[in-house]
Amino acid sequence: MSKAVWQEKELANDPHQRGDKPQKVQAMFSAIAGAYDLNNRLHSFGLDQAWRRAAIRIAKVTPTDDVVDIACGTGDLTELFAQSPARSVIGLDFTPAMLDVARQKSARRKHPRAIPRYEHGDATSLSLADASADVISIAFGLRNVGDPKRALREFRRVLRPGGRLVVLEFDEPQNPVIRSLNRFYTHRVMPFTASLIARDASGAYKYLPRSVETFLDRDRLREAILECGFATVEQKPLTFGTCVVSCGTVAK
Repeated sequence: MSKAVWQEKELANDPHQRGDKPQKVQAMFSAIAGAYDLNNRLHSFGLDQAWRRAAIRIAKVTPTDDVVDIACGTGDLTELFAQSPARSVIGLDFTPAMLDVARQKSARRKHPRAIPRYEHGDATSLSLADASADVISIAFGLRNVGDPKRALREFRRVLRPGGRLVVLEFDEPQNPVIRSLNRFYTHRVMPFTASLIARDASGAYKYLPRSVETFLDRDRLREAILECGFATVEQKPLTFGTCVVSCGTVAK
């Protein structure tokens, strides 16, 4: 059984304002890494992979594209990029335990084109050269970094002219009935069952819905992407707006 990372009183406030948020996020993902994929599949009813495939389509990967998947976790999106026409694929994550799972999964798979490379990295301070990538993705991870706007500026720095940033992130449905049902499920049902499956006492599955509730909504996320140097942003809601794909482009 893992140790507590998030306390109830800490989550009563905005977890994004905590100075120790990066350390807490790393600790909680270390605690749940082994059961992360199982919980994702069960609690999204298998839709999480469909959402990632939608992100791949929006990225419009070509055979000359170099792709970097930030906050890659256990590598689900990274591996899908490795099945695309991409020339090269890198998966970066802040939590070594998640990367261990990603590498194990990747070793069991066949890669028709690019063999993904997994590296430890911080989204707010990338060890990548200026204008060295054509596509940068981050799925369900932007809200977990210490300074999201700093991360967005880093993504802009690393992307080449004409490059695309694909942000897949949870949002709250705009329909009030669906929003109410979604909140009941994500705040009441999921934290209990996911914590039970993962044998987790870190508070990860209580933090996750709270982190969505207190993070940028789709409109403010669009504004943040533009503010950080992107020329245009297109957004596509998925599954009644429970998550949204935002694609920012760099001017050519």
